[in-house]
Amino acid sequence: MIGNMKKLILLTLLSSAYSKTDYPADSLLKSKNTTFLQKVFIYPVAQWQKISYKSNALNCQFYPSCSNYCSLAIKDHGPLFGSIIAMDRITRCNPSALSYHQKINGAYKDEDGRLIDYVKPISYNQNSNLSLLSTVLAFIPGIGRSYSGRVYDGIYGMLNLLLSAKAYSIAIKTKNKPMAIILGGTSAILYASEVYGSLRASKYYQPKKPD
Repeated sequence: MIGNMKKLILLTLLSSAYSKTDYPADSLLKSKNTTFLQKVFIYPVAQWQKISYKSNALNCQFYPSCSNYCSLAIKDHGPLFGSIIAMDRITRCNPSALSYHQKINGAYKDEDGRLIDYVKPISYNQNSNLSLLSTVLAFIPGIGRSYSGRVYDGIYGMLNLLLSAKAYSIAIKTKNKPMAIILGGTSAILYASEVYGSLRASKYYQPKKPD
């Protein structure tokens, strides 16, 4: 698993090295208002766009796309919290996204019908009073999202966290310290994104209550 991950990273870097086209995340890399540390985190996103923008099969169902959302989150909220927000979006970008978007009467982009979902949430049906139970359950991976009515998001989030934790465990057992650090950090961010995503779902992504 770790060997395949290294090959994927290398392939991404090599393929992007020959691309001269500028993509959305590139503008943030060139911006003087983007800090060096933010650029370090945005750089992999920019390289991914050099691949994803060349294939219709990799088109995102959301607007802004997950890659643009990730780079904007890092720019607006810093590398750590921005990565947490980004991971939450990636978890929500699954086959159930359209169904959940319809339940909250979400907006759609006129040009192509993509699901509008900004880094700063649109208050479709904002719940200003989070319950104590929803807050407590947010700290249990998968359960918090499920309690907020997003069962499939909870399942995907929990699976992502389990896979990351398993990869981290393998890196520890094989004494691969660099990968252990990367995967350990990824697992921590995934867990934090589960907490954040659960609270966000409870507050912003609720179906409209009947009058």
